Amino acid sequence: MELILFVGAAAVVGLAALALYRRWTFCRAVDKIPGPLAFPLIGTTYIAFLVERQDRLRVFDKVTKQYWPIFRGWMGPSASINVSKPEHIEKILASSELISKAANYRFLFPWLGEGLLTSAGQKWFSHRKMITPAFHFKILDNFVDIFGENSQILVEKLKSKSDEHAFDIYPYITRCALDIICETAMGTSVNAQNETGSEYVSAVYNISALTIKRIVRPWIHSDFIFQRTSTGREYYKHLDVIHSFTKKVIKQRQLSRKLKEGVTKDALVDDIGRKRRLAFLDLLLDASENGQKLSDQEIQEEVDTFMFEGHDTTSVAMCWALLLLGHHQNVQDKVYSELHGIFGHDKDRLPTLQDLNSMKYLEMVIKETLRLYPSVPFIGRKVTKDIEIGGYAVPEGAMLNLHIYHAHRDPDHWPDPDRFDPDNFLPERVQGRHPYAYVPFSAGPRNCIGQRFAILEEKTVLSQILRNYHVQTLDTPEDTKVAIELILKPVEGIVVRLTPR
Repeated sequence: MELILFVGAAAVVGLAALALYRRWTFCRAVDKIPGPLAFPLIGTTYIAFLVERQDRLRVFDKVTKQYWPIFRGWMGPSASINVSKPEHIEKILASSELISKAANYRFLFPWLGEGLLTSAGQKWFSHRKMITPAFHFKILDNFVDIFGENSQILVEKLKSKSDEHAFDIYPYITRCALDIICETAMGTSVNAQNETGSEYVSAVYNISALTIKRIVRPWIHSDFIFQRTSTGREYYKHLDVIHSFTKKVIKQRQLSRKLKEGVTKDALVDDIGRKRRLAFLDLLLDASENGQKLSDQEIQEEVDTFMFEGHDTTSVAMCWALLLLGHHQNVQDKVYSELHGIFGHDKDRLPTLQDLNSMKYLEMVIKETLRLYPSVPFIGRKVTKDIEIGGYAVPEGAMLNLHIYHAHRDPDHWPDPDRFDPDNFLPERVQGRHPYAYVPFSAGPRNCIGQRFAILEEKTVLSQILRNYHVQTLDTPEDTKVAIELILKPVEGIVVRLTPR
């Protein structure tokens, strides 16, 4: 008996010693990478702990430049390796193995479950393969009318503001993008532009803000604690509204499809006699019915993910573009000249896919906007095997924080990197540039599946605004406060003056 106890105790001591040794070698490897001084428990979080949200980017930018191009940080016991060089980012994004998202993406699980954004492994591979056909150009052509109709509503809403009085255009753009994403993702309208008091619309806005609030407050990271705080109770109240709405739409769509079994898709019409448009939800249901079975829960996760990824990201991209165009009148004049060449004096005709493809200069403006203001400025990945980056050994178990924001400003790849210059995307300049020097939609196996959708939507909405209004911004880009949240947001909106053309 004594021998058994001795062997058991020795085994426990041995396992503890092995765990301590592994932890020691992990920390030793991480701390060979330069970075700010780390303290017990809080690590390096003190550099931004008491910083206002509008100052976080400035602080993070300063630290990044101090330790350029790679530095380590500690968030308590968790190591974060920050990578900014396109050459280093390529090694990670191009990998078919380093595809697991970082641990902090878990804060999106209650909302998005294991959709394309958050899932990994076989589930991610199978869902990605299944969903890719939903973004074929023929399907996107079906969405162009939805983009145009909702952007025309936006133009009408802006008429009351086109008296040269300054106002914040951000909420108007956001509501338009929300109408577009609801109709394309779920095939239903929330009429956000006309009914600003919608419970669902309010819940979508609030759930994003509360997610960020949780991420930056370590004391409510624990699910047990979070659920018992006022923030957590408010979060789950809004979450219930979102999920109830999505579930209701899915059930209605499934019932409608059963009632119309045997009717060809081309013959389906909506309640007012128009040809029914396929939504992302229909394409998921089609895939599910054709032998690639998705549960109702999985369908909901993918629809909620598409709603999240395709709403705020396009909203901020369009707002940043308006900020830059309103400040650089020569560029705005060139965009308007291109649009006039396509539409003439007709301000009301909605753009076709061919029209959108002809907007070459506007596309360059959008790309340059996304260079300076990438909607998702940082991407997190988990290190699932020991790797080498920039001459440093990065151990398994660390997190990688990929600085899209700083890669887009790398002076080795972008002359005068802080200057707004759409000519950066002339074909002769693009040719030969490092492919990972510009990755606003990520890259590699986990690149954004909806990037063409986003560009077409942004072209539609921006072209409708610029065909009808001359835009002038009051603040310069340098004076506009920027917040690093889930996306790169203007802290105080985008204040503009509109003049009818």
